[in-house]
Amino acid sequence: MDTAPAPAPTTPTPTDGNRRRVATAAALASAVEWYDYFVFGIAAALVLGDLYFPAGSSSAGVLAAFATFAVGFLARPIGGVIAGQLGDKRGRKPMLVLALTLMGFATVGIGLLPTYATIGIAAPVLLVVFRVLQGIAVGAQWGGAMLMATEYAPEGKRGLYGSLVQLGVPIGVVTANTVFLIAGALTSDASFVAWGWRVPFFVGFLVLGLAWYIHAKVEETPAFKEAERALAEQEKTKARSPLGTILRHHMGTVFLAGGSFAVNTATFYIVITGVLDYSTRTLSMDRSSVLMVSLGVSLTQLVLIPAAASLSDRVGRLRIYAAGAVGLLLWAVPMFLLIDTASLLWLAVGTFVCSCFLSIMYGPQAALFAELFTAEMRYTGASLGYQIAAVLGGGLAPFVMVLLLEATGTSMSVSGYIIGLAVIALISIKILSSRAAGAAKEAREGQESPEAETAPAAARD
Repeated sequence: MDTAPAPAPTTPTPTDGNRRRVATAAALASAVEWYDYFVFGIAAALVLGDLYFPAGSSSAGVLAAFATFAVGFLARPIGGVIAGQLGDKRGRKPMLVLALTLMGFATVGIGLLPTYATIGIAAPVLLVVFRVLQGIAVGAQWGGAMLMATEYAPEGKRGLYGSLVQLGVPIGVVTANTVFLIAGALTSDASFVAWGWRVPFFVGFLVLGLAWYIHAKVEETPAFKEAERALAEQEKTKARSPLGTILRHHMGTVFLAGGSFAVNTATFYIVITGVLDYSTRTLSMDRSSVLMVSLGVSLTQLVLIPAAASLSDRVGRLRIYAAGAVGLLLWAVPMFLLIDTASLLWLAVGTFVCSCFLSIMYGPQAALFAELFTAEMRYTGASLGYQIAAVLGGGLAPFVMVLLLEATGTSMSVSGYIIGLAVIALISIKILSSRAAGAAKEAREGQESPEAETAPAAARD
């Protein structure tokens, strides 16, 4: 007598309470990771050049410090590849815990690191090593935190849940600026240079506690459990390599994702790090006042990012994403014309409007990148796309800004840099949109398409 096969086990639907706990943990993980990452950028603009690269002019020291800042970005794809490969095979949660632990160790190490005057050439060498570890950690973290949030999201709210992880960036900036402001207010200029700048790095100790909490209290995502079950039989006979699949079939999508986001990450780091150096060193503006402006601008992103993400759940990711890129292109010149007045008010206006366009892009970005790839290769693909943008845009942006200002003597060259990246972003978005439309059409016609899985959500545009 024939018997029907037993139905495959299904993953229980997460409860609302579990969803909230996971989303909160992912947002906190993102916030503390970005805080640790950003304190280096602020310190690089304010003190690291003189303390760790003392030879030559002040510009040379700042360039060396920003080059070290950029090294962290060059290391981010390494973290993305390693964590993506293991995260797609072994789970999102273990890689997120590992990333948090590594970040905490590296950040505290920088805070304790002796200067060039104390240990000589070993100081900048160790600074670079710790910065590389920070880069690997944040490269590993973003994909894990983003997928923990989006893969737990209820239907129709993936953009909103993904934006909770994106909020880690402005929260990290606000917290880093606040701690630096407090450290500066409680110390004299000499004490701040001697030891006050180190205090913000010791927050890295708190990251280890959060890593333990996620390890002990947060469950793996339902999407990964389903993908793991579906691929269990396949892995018995054939080794699965998410990275190999991406390299063979989806690198075009990875580069388009990176090209679409480079303008956002470059402009962001120009505003929070490059402008801090430019306004204090070249325009002779007060350090604490500029930090306060950066703090206030970042606070507005806490509202704008989830608003843009929620809107993308209703009208489509790429449409909102493209609107932000157009805004950055059009505002690049007016922003620096306002900054060049050396007025705190116009600096605030210029960077605030820019921050609005950054938020419009950043809100839907996590969900967009997650939806470009299927679950079994999502950690690898989304992380690679994001970290390529980080290298080409964010990591080099403050360094390129200083070079452009030194070579041309005008901030309009920096505006041109932003405009060029915005054009690349719009071209990339257009191609992704066209691919999504083609995939949606083939799906409606019942045909199989090799690109159908690369942009399922974007087809709504």
